Amino acid sequence: MKKSAVLVVDDDHDLLTAARILLKPKVSHVQVESNPENLMGHLDKMSYDLVLLDMNFKSTINTGNEGLFWLSRIKEKYPNIRVIMITAYGAVDLAVKSLKQGASDFVVKPWINEHLLATIESALTENKNQDKKVKNSLLTLDGVPDLIGQSVVMDELQYKLEKIAPTDANILILGENGTGKDLIAQAIQKRSLRANDVYVKVDVGSLTESLFESELFGYKKGAFTDAREDRQGRFEAANGGTLFLDEIGNISLQQQSKLLTVLQNRYVTPLGSHQMIPVDIRLITATNAGLKVLADENRFRKDLIYRINTVEIQVPPLRHRGHDIQLLAEHFLNVYAKKYNKRIDGFEADAIKKLFSYHFPGNVRELQYSIERAVIMADQASISGNDIFFSPIEQQPEESSFDTSIAGTNLEELERKAIKAAIDRFNGNISKAAKELGLTRAALYRRLEKYDI
Repeated sequence: MKKSAVLVVDDDHDLLTAARILLKPKVSHVQVESNPENLMGHLDKMSYDLVLLDMNFKSTINTGNEGLFWLSRIKEKYPNIRVIMITAYGAVDLAVKSLKQGASDFVVKPWINEHLLATIESALTENKNQDKKVKNSLLTLDGVPDLIGQSVVMDELQYKLEKIAPTDANILILGENGTGKDLIAQAIQKRSLRANDVYVKVDVGSLTESLFESELFGYKKGAFTDAREDRQGRFEAANGGTLFLDEIGNISLQQQSKLLTVLQNRYVTPLGSHQMIPVDIRLITATNAGLKVLADENRFRKDLIYRINTVEIQVPPLRHRGHDIQLLAEHFLNVYAKKYNKRIDGFEADAIKKLFSYHFPGNVRELQYSIERAVIMADQASISGNDIFFSPIEQQPEESSFDTSIAGTNLEELERKAIKAAIDRFNGNISKAAKELGLTRAALYRRLEKYDI
């Protein structure tokens, strides 16, 4: 209940004042509205978990039809929002009718505060437990992935996950940098028959030719100069569970051949050994390269694609997810307000407009760090448009307003500064810096060499 947003719609101003005073300490955001004509506008601008809606508004005929009308409008456009009807003693029959049309409950006014709060908490709990599709893709504080979003593309993705997760089919996850492919992999494992078994992730795109075999297949003591003891490879470590190979599109043809052999034979041979060790894994792979790129046999073996791609999942870019941008922004606002011990109620209208007008080339990852920076810099109780800045490294040259004759120099300087800031922020940790910047380790190393950082 503490993290919920509630909209109260009633033409009684005294009731609205009482509701605001009662709910403000109990929920993250409470909005009151006296004109039902403005109701849908509020829902379009911000994501609400629950609406308290009066059955009757000032009109020539008070039959409760006004409340039922607005209830139907809410449920038609936002079916996951819970609605509690507010009614007078003489209109209980109409309130019961509203339950049949989608309302979660009703309260009779004048209400008892404790009863109203209990009714709201019950409706919100029902919302959390039953509306599975309200979940969508991104980080939580404890690292367990939740899928945050209500867009059509995310509903389709969620449906596909529910279908394929309980199987042992090999999954290929496709999507741009920053869309949350890693979290989709975790969500699949979490819903799979191997959910209670080991989950091992390897960024194979960052492995050199010499490290590829030793990391994935293991080695015996003395297999090479620094092999001072036996070491178990990632395939063996994931035996019985799930192995996630990230950046699969970046491995060489030679590495692909070795990987294909293991997947076909279902055993590994550690370096320096002739012993074949059987492995039982559920394989998930991911890449930011498209299928057409992978289908080029000069870059990727088709027989390996067929082996890893029993089912493919396309993670949509953030710019195709519509209202999810606000849902994700509010999620990150809650996360970072708590992290930095700041009391921030939400976003101002100009901030929401700025978020929706941006194309987010860095996808969810860029949104995440933009909101974190906004929380850090905010001086007010809400985030304004002036608090939100987008990563300079993600800007497209054609969007620049300055003279194109100096665009290259300016963009290079912006990129150099962004890279240096990321390196400093993570104390020289290349993997973490590359992840924040939306680059592979190899791409970041090339830029470090280019800018002599």
